[in-house]
Amino acid sequence: MDAADLRASIPATERCTYLNTGATGPSPRQVVDATADFEERLQYEAPCGEGPYEVALGAKESARESVADFLGADPTEVALTRNTVEGVNVVANGLDWESGDVVVRTDLEHPAGRLPWERLAREQGVEVRVLETDRGGVDLDALATLAADAKLVCCSSLCWNYGTRLPVAEMVEVAHDAGARVLVDAVQSVGQAPVNVREWGADFVAASGHKWLLGPWGAGFLYVDGDALDALSPDRIGYFSVDDPGVDDYEYDPGAKRFELGTTAVGPYVGLERAIDLVEAVGVETVQSRIGDLAGRLVDGLGDRRLGPEPPESGLVPFETADPEETVASLEADGIHIRAIPEPTACRASVHAFNTEAEVDALLAALG
Repeated sequence: MDAADLRASIPATERCTYLNTGATGPSPRQVVDATADFEERLQYEAPCGEGPYEVALGAKESARESVADFLGADPTEVALTRNTVEGVNVVANGLDWESGDVVVRTDLEHPAGRLPWERLAREQGVEVRVLETDRGGVDLDALATLAADAKLVCCSSLCWNYGTRLPVAEMVEVAHDAGARVLVDAVQSVGQAPVNVREWGADFVAASGHKWLLGPWGAGFLYVDGDALDALSPDRIGYFSVDDPGVDDYEYDPGAKRFELGTTAVGPYVGLERAIDLVEAVGVETVQSRIGDLAGRLVDGLGDRRLGPEPPESGLVPFETADPEETVASLEADGIHIRAIPEPTACRASVHAFNTEAEVDALLAALG
């Protein structure tokens, strides 16, 4: 499969110029079909055959293995979640916080990486320190100062507004030297660039598959490094969380599965696994290279209006416009879909490997 094959498999590309994958990606037919086929098997065949639980749990374990392989992790280090923010909350609620404890985040975090800490500040007296960046550019010495007595550092691997790639491995090293754990929001990275959690060295990595992986909504994942597992206490419990739910003297599952609870929609995980297969069939490096070429073409055409790094470091390309909401609405009338962002007040286009040079040129022409 190449980028053209990927595009041909996505029905949305036949209906509009879709340049908003950073919000949610349009799924290929194979992903939607895999999700629907599993639901039919689960509901129509499994009750009179293998059994619904056997089918569902087998599909979940297959998806877990696929995610782990994609991240360079062990399956025991992966919890299946519904989305990125659920994984962030597992960490936020699982650490043993006391009043006066410190969490450090960057000024670039999505609400998923900001709201849980504000809640801890309000309800438990946790201090939230904000690392100021230069449009995503990180001062590691400033991070070291802020993290000196911190319990946790939270950062994105790729900032959702400027499209800047953060130096995750270096930030992890600084935080660990200070004695802090590290949580990475990787949702804007998985699917558009290689991600290896071992190379990052982070304790926790949260993401989901509905953006650059082009998977369905409702399928996310949380990586928990084996050495960091005991630092998290599950704040909820269910029969999937424990080794043997039939005994009173229960023990949590020895791996990250301890953060899972009970029956949930499994179809999205089947779709996620198929989405990973498709991205790997194209090749993550090929996807990244194609995105780089298209983003570079867009940035060149935008000139002084561009707000992100040059050359671009991802498929996320923010740019200035007098009225972002009006610009988005005007473009939609022309069949071109991007989004407005609040900080900075701007528009943001997202280019994926399935997009074309002609679509980039159409956006530039519509912008005048």
